[in-house]
Amino acid sequence: MNIHKSLVLRILKEDLGKRRLCAHFILHSLTPEQREDQTTSCQDIIAMADAGKNFFNKIITGDETWCFACDPKTKRQSSEWVGETSPWPKKLKFQRSRIKIMLIIFFNSQGIVHKEFVPEGKTINAEFYEGVMDHLLKCIHWVCPAAFCSRDFFLLHDNMPAHKAASVCQFLTQKTVTLQIYPCQTIFCSPS
Repeated sequence: MNIHKSLVLRILKEDLGKRRLCAHFILHSLTPEQREDQTTSCQDIIAMADAGKNFFNKIITGDETWCFACDPKTKRQSSEWVGETSPWPKKLKFQRSRIKIMLIIFFNSQGIVHKEFVPEGKTINAEFYEGVMDHLLKCIHWVCPAAFCSRDFFLLHDNMPAHKAASVCQFLTQKTVTLQIYPCQTIFCSPS
């Protein structure tokens, strides 16, 4: 149509009243059944919180994350306002950081309970995660000795396959940590 881009943008913004928005990323698109299960699970957690004093102080939660040596800007973060005749700013495509390591961290309402870096080239599988659980239980014993001895804590994390593997569940059962599965998350409950 041989219309300059800036004219198209002006028509969109001024004449049609449009604006450009970036999409928000969501982790899952849940089915109605999954939403119902999640609602029921949340109600169960609320009931457990209402029943026990200091319930939220008993939660130990954790997750894995990638740590990079640098955090390069996204295309959106590096955008600039320029004049109509100015050339478009250029940005190199995402370059992988040469230093990238996985961090597993667990914390409670008082702070970090245990953190552990995954060795380079190691995969988080059931065998590796069982070792992480063993280290975590030792750290709980050191950081929260009363909760460890009475098993008065809840271990909350996501539903990754290694987290819910049979050998990990068996290990936690042997350590008198009972298991409850919630949709989109796993909660290990120690009997109080």
